[in-house]
Amino acid sequence: MTIEPGGAADGPATTPTAAAGVPPTTRPGRSVARLARHVEQALGDVGLSLPQYRVLAYLVELDGAAASTLAGRLGVTRPSVTALVDGLVGRGLVERRACDVDRRRVEHHLTEAGAAVLADADAAVEARLDRLAEGLDPERAADAHRGLDAWGEALQAALARFLAEDGP
Repeated sequence: MTIEPGGAADGPATTPTAAAGVPPTTRPGRSVARLARHVEQALGDVGLSLPQYRVLAYLVELDGAAASTLAGRLGVTRPSVTALVDGLVGRGLVERRACDVDRRRVEHHLTEAGAAVLADADAAVEARLDRLAEGLDPERAADAHRGLDAWGEALQAALARFLAEDGP
């Protein structure tokens, strides 16, 4: 019998996940959150924040995107994405150009330097994930990589649906 803080002595203490037979560390959302921290650390090694990395990655998929599109994809306000892109423009990783068709529209493009930094960031993240997977037996590590690949496919499909519905 245990006594929980502020509770009574009425049996073993359990959490909802432990009661359901699922260890808290295997909850998908928690695992993703923990992985995100490792991704952030790997990105720090190449001088990028997670939001900056996401902008560079989106520009590979959505070359010429407007600030409003980037803001929508990142889930932030347009002023926030403008400030974020300002930093990337200042570092020469992204450039802004007027749209050829509509001169009022400003497009964002990944530069060669931005593509190189993105490649370095991808490599740093992948190396970090590989180091994490060293604690698994080889088949489980392969399963983990396949799982991430499957999530990547799901995200690509969601992006395709977004572009089909809303356009860039």
